[in-house]
Amino acid sequence: MATTNRQMPVYFLGIGGPNFMENTQHPAYAQLTSVGHEITTLVKPKAIVVFSAHWQASSDTIAINAAANTNIIYDFHGFPKHYYEFEYPNKGSPEIADKVAVLLGNHGVKVEKVKRGLDHGVWVGFIAAFDPKKNPLNVPIVQVSLLDNENVDEHYRLGQALQSLRDEGVLIVGAGMAVHNLYDFRAMRGSGATMPYVYTFDEALREAAIAPPEERQAKMAALLKRDDAIKAGPTLEHLLPMYVVAGAAGGDVGERLWTLAEGSLSWAQYRFGKVEEAQAGL
Repeated sequence: MATTNRQMPVYFLGIGGPNFMENTQHPAYAQLTSVGHEITTLVKPKAIVVFSAHWQASSDTIAINAAANTNIIYDFHGFPKHYYEFEYPNKGSPEIADKVAVLLGNHGVKVEKVKRGLDHGVWVGFIAAFDPKKNPLNVPIVQVSLLDNENVDEHYRLGQALQSLRDEGVLIVGAGMAVHNLYDFRAMRGSGATMPYVYTFDEALREAAIAPPEERQAKMAALLKRDDAIKAGPTLEHLLPMYVVAGAAGGDVGERLWTLAEGSLSWAQYRFGKVEEAQAGL
């Protein structure tokens, strides 16, 4: 029960907002649960390094959560009181944080180690993927910030700098959304319609992700020149984790595991790298 060549794959997971925690009948909830089961039973990482849409440190510095004992952050406003009582047990790893800092530093990236909890861009989706009672993760989670800019090539290079972690049993995860336009989502709430750009940009992203690895960075950068790009992501923070993941993928080809267009959102999930099924009798 191991990954191909014992190297970790990398994942991009579409993760929703705080209300997703209770929307257990949503198709994306079941899909995250399935992917989480794949990770705990087949991939079996020693640790997870995760990039969330909801943490952008500064324009030129990456922040790394180096806390050994971590909590969660209720970084949202205006939700029912009980939303601020949810828990997601987790632990960090100063050792893995140090490795991330060294690798990024060796590639000329400025880093800062901080002590911080997991934001909802991680723990809301991880509740579905790694239910503490039904499918506990039981490995350290180290969250790393994005840059506070929209330079997709810089984020792609962040992933490239961390690629070697995969050989040490560390799973790299990007948590965001392939298409994310909250302005339209609020405006069309209850209409049941899905915006055309969700379908077109979602498919363009898939084509870029599954491109030969030597062409992938250029094709993904070219996505921002599309006419539908500004609608698909008026701001890029939800898509940037995908660029980090694609950079970390190295020579592995991407695969879209699943997608769902909904309103002005896409819940697409990706994996780069194959996962072997459990061998018979093991």
